[in-house]
Amino acid sequence: MNYNEKGIQAFQEKRYEDAAQLFTQAIEAEPKNPIGYVNFGNLLAVLEDTERAERFFQKAITVDETAATAYYGLANLYFNAERCAEAVKLYEQALKHKIEGADVYYMIGKCFERMENPKLALPYLQRASELAPEDTQIRLAYAIVLCALEMYKEGKKELDYLIEQDWNNADAHYNLGVLYAVSTEQTEDAMYHLKQAFTLQPEYDQARYIYDMIAQRFN
Repeated sequence: MNYNEKGIQAFQEKRYEDAAQLFTQAIEAEPKNPIGYVNFGNLLAVLEDTERAERFFQKAITVDETAATAYYGLANLYFNAERCAEAVKLYEQALKHKIEGADVYYMIGKCFERMENPKLALPYLQRASELAPEDTQIRLAYAIVLCALEMYKEGKKELDYLIEQDWNNADAHYNLGVLYAVSTEQTEDAMYHLKQAFTLQPEYDQARYIYDMIAQRFN
């Protein structure tokens, strides 16, 4: 097991000081290998030392401009700092350099969603849901963007699936309730799902507010 592998194990076990020491040794042993810098950047990001994390990800890219995980790590920092336009460019670089999995598509979709551009978000969230069909967080984000674009039939299909998989998914109930309220005359169905949302999650104030609004209208 090399320094990076030992460091990742320590990181996963939340032995952060040990992880930092091991990643430092990895960098000293192989200064031209971007993995040590990326791992240290990920550690610093978890510790919320954003400025130093940014420097380590940038150093990894300087060492190897094809280091997909370095672009991805830096993009996550920018996403968390609400720098979504910059994050999108970095996620796209991660894709260009063959990063694997659904997460990068999901994060690009979330960037465009935050930038209030659901049309651009849609294909990325669709692709993420195709790559990770069991991921309920991805499927929910995809459903929300479908509804934002008034693609209610497709959105309902996704939300029905989520509730079928997990009856206790308060967000799916909330969004299905809103869908019924804005796109159908099925008021009882809307109220039923909104009530499920705030019953499952009592602090779900938005669900309770819309439920009360509908109730007042029909009383």
